[in-house]
Amino acid sequence: MRISDVIRRKGDLVVTIRPDDTVEHLLAVLEERGIGALVVSEDGQTVAGIVSERDVVRHLHRSGAGVLSGPVSAIMTADVHTASPDDALDELARQMTELRVRHVPVVVDGRLRAIVSIGDVVKQRIDELQTERDQLVGYIQQ
Repeated sequence: MRISDVIRRKGDLVVTIRPDDTVEHLLAVLEERGIGALVVSEDGQTVAGIVSERDVVRHLHRSGAGVLSGPVSAIMTADVHTASPDDALDELARQMTELRVRHVPVVVDGRLRAIVSIGDVVKQRIDELQTERDQLVGYIQQ
């Protein structure tokens, strides 16, 4: 199974935010879209960073409510682990677990193409297991 299989199933929409947008705006977008992270990008095509709810909480704890009026660039993770559509899904799951990240942008030739969350990976695996189970049950019942 490849990352491209997950993208084909879930779609390739990626919500981005500019590095100079405020953290308050970031929170509004996260809530409005019902998502946990945004790719930080100047142009919607390149990856400058990634920012999640977890980043907001940690910086609120460290710096207080003033962080909300500051730029997203102040709290984002700039060293972003990315993947390719051709990468194996099992390898991505292992890396996400080891690196303790929940969202990985998918990049092709330096351009943002999609994003995969740990939830997407788990859903794909559950669906694979259900398919295997159904096949085994069908085989046994014949």
